[in-house]
Amino acid sequence: MNKILSNALRLKSAALKQNLVSTTIASLCGLALASSAYAVQPLSVSGNQILAGGKQASFSGNSLFWSNNGWGGEKYYNANTVSWLKRDWHSTLVRAAMGVDEGGGYIQDPNGNRNKVKAVVDAAIANDMYVIIDWHSHHAEQYQNQAIAFFQDMARTYGTRPNVIYEIYNEPLNTASWGGVVKPYAQAVVNAIRAIDPDNLIVVGTPTWSQDVDVASRDKVAGNNIAYTLHFYAGSHGQYLRDKAQTALNNGAALFVTEWGSVNADGNGAVNTNETYAWVNFMKARNISNANWSINDKAEGASALTPGASGNGGWTNNQLTASGSLSKSIILGWPGSVDTGLDVTIQAENFAVASDIDTQATTDAGGGLNVGWIDNGDWLSFTNSPVTIPSTGTYTIEYRVASFNGGGSLRFEEAGGTPAYGTIGVPKTGGWQNWTTISHKVTLSAGVHKFGINAPVGGWNINWFRITKG
Repeated sequence: MNKILSNALRLKSAALKQNLVSTTIASLCGLALASSAYAVQPLSVSGNQILAGGKQASFSGNSLFWSNNGWGGEKYYNANTVSWLKRDWHSTLVRAAMGVDEGGGYIQDPNGNRNKVKAVVDAAIANDMYVIIDWHSHHAEQYQNQAIAFFQDMARTYGTRPNVIYEIYNEPLNTASWGGVVKPYAQAVVNAIRAIDPDNLIVVGTPTWSQDVDVASRDKVAGNNIAYTLHFYAGSHGQYLRDKAQTALNNGAALFVTEWGSVNADGNGAVNTNETYAWVNFMKARNISNANWSINDKAEGASALTPGASGNGGWTNNQLTASGSLSKSIILGWPGSVDTGLDVTIQAENFAVASDIDTQATTDAGGGLNVGWIDNGDWLSFTNSPVTIPSTGTYTIEYRVASFNGGGSLRFEEAGGTPAYGTIGVPKTGGWQNWTTISHKVTLSAGVHKFGINAPVGGWNINWFRITKG
């Protein structure tokens, strides 16, 4: 009976994933499997599209940093971080980037790194998220036997769960040819997974740090439900790489951006907002799912968190880096997000340009700086903090303000002054550091916005403003 039960539980089809449970399995096992409904839809590939439950869709979320022991990012491989990303960022996807051959990775510590991955996968399943199990290596072909053993283990453990995505090679180097190195490795690993799990999505890395998707699209890996990895960093990769991606799509290859950044490819540099949104628009228009690199507090541009940020979520907006704030805004507004809600706070001192104002240390909760010395006609523009409004409708705008005498007014507008969305009076608080929160409702259109604040009548300080819906 145990052997029959084991074999029955390993059977899986799209019907099982949609809770159409086989009565034959139920009778063999003597189990009430009818309650095994899944909260996420099974992913499949049709042409150049990844479908969810048979329909076009895309998902956005976060990649964790390398899992390697002692590298710092491993502290985020836990259920609290995953649930916070789902709840606060509305992430529908998380990637466990398991380091392989570098120090402290899977080859040195297979059990430790496997357990980190399992913690993330279990948490993603519990939070109704998709989860990428990533063989995070630049030399995976040198560890093919270990990769096969690992992914067969994952397939036996999680193969009945539609949440799970197998990423079998992170970033082959530019010296690894597709036909001679990467494809033979990928085919062997795909075949090993399919012997156990017949249909969960598999994502295959491509040469030149997963950029040569056009090359792979001309000589595809055999099998079903296979997509190809595309990685970009907006500070280094522009239209030429989108052209390569479009060629792959034209050749019928489905793409999955399992890693992207708003900075340079080396993980450093400033956020390139314009190029990031060129990529965002490209992905949205083509239903390409994606994961931002990375949830980590390492002191580099690509980290979403400032050094010392908690390993268990609960991060304030002050603990997000520039790239973290941008990626959170993008994920919150992604089609197919948890809902069409929004909750974005922008610190007033993070203006890109402004008129004759200044900043000062604030005694308000959270500390930091506030903007002061605001006179009639002064303004602040936040073009370096774009906000994606997920749907046209009514939004609440809150402002944290202080005013010794009151009588001022604040206008919320698009950077540059047009359109203006609404004006609100600033009350007397009795001191320049006596803070209160005021709010009004405005109508905003769906899309990417770069907001500004104007002072028709000055005489007030501002610490932050917040945009919410839902």
